[in-house]
Amino acid sequence: MDHSTARAFGSPLRYIQGPGEFERLPDYTGTYGKACILIDHFLYPDLNARLERAYREYGHDFIAVCFEGECCEKLIDDAVRIAAEHQAAVIVGVGGGKTLDAAKLCADKMALPVIIVTSSASTDAPVSEIAVLYTEDGEYVGSRKMKRNAELVLVDSEIIIRAPRRLFVAGMGDALATWFEAKACQASEAPNYIGDGYQRCKAGMAIADICHKILFEDGRKALEALEKGKITEAFENVVEANTLLSGLGFLNTGLAAAHGIHSGLTVLPETHKYLHGEKVAFGIVCQMLLEKTHPDDLAQTMKFMTEIGLPVTLKQLGVEETREKVTAIAEKTVEGPLVHHETCEVNVENLVEIIFLANQLGSQYIQK
Repeated sequence: MDHSTARAFGSPLRYIQGPGEFERLPDYTGTYGKACILIDHFLYPDLNARLERAYREYGHDFIAVCFEGECCEKLIDDAVRIAAEHQAAVIVGVGGGKTLDAAKLCADKMALPVIIVTSSASTDAPVSEIAVLYTEDGEYVGSRKMKRNAELVLVDSEIIIRAPRRLFVAGMGDALATWFEAKACQASEAPNYIGDGYQRCKAGMAIADICHKILFEDGRKALEALEKGKITEAFENVVEANTLLSGLGFLNTGLAAAHGIHSGLTVLPETHKYLHGEKVAFGIVCQMLLEKTHPDDLAQTMKFMTEIGLPVTLKQLGVEETREKVTAIAEKTVEGPLVHHETCEVNVENLVEIIFLANQLGSQYIQK
């Protein structure tokens, strides 16, 4: 079917955000039956103990799986085996992006509903029906689309407020790309990620726009609240922007150069210790230069990113500023589709120069 003029909008069935919602998870899974809950290994001792108490109180059953490692085929198959052995009726992912993506892929293989419980506002992965697959060594393999959206995305503000500042800032980097990439995809008429690709509904563009505005209006205030451990309206607004608005924004409008550069950076092992949103942030700098963004918008964005602590140089991502390294990033980026959602022609040669220019620009802003 030709979707060249058809519009589409997609989303999870429900999104719930607020303090104390994690303890209500048994109520949310109980309607399905036994839950198989993949919990990020960093959080496993504390959150598993809390779930054991909560599930006893509600009288429901679950099996917990400690998830450690990359979102790769082997670990996903291991989770499928455990869930099948325990006759799970619903899969739940609790933790960061890779654990959540593993839960999605596990549920997809088993044709079961999935519930997503994020432990930080570090990416928009919770809302996405897309999972990113890596090798066991952490190199980007590709994205896979689930056959169904999440039944529920659950965000407990009391858990988010205790997550490290770096994760929250990385989420702001991921969210910041949403409006830039939405505009690029609209200009090039690249398809969004609903089904096999449609044009954007006005709702999708409006969500991407408000996501951008919230970051600039409330981003700094939200960081202050995080540092004080206080759940404020500004904090909740940015949690929503990082998670719901960014997720719905990219799903319904598309991705472009910023995420393309992220994927390119993963070819270098030294970048694997850096967060998704941190690599996307450097991609934003590259995208702005590719698009010849207006100097005022460029300055506003660079100032915001450096003030909140997002990486804007290769050195901040552990990458040596050599032509060999930059060429490797450019080659990996150009192999993928995302950078080609820009209206300008992109090839290895001109992308190498853009990456060097972005690095130079970032260095100038760090020195200010």
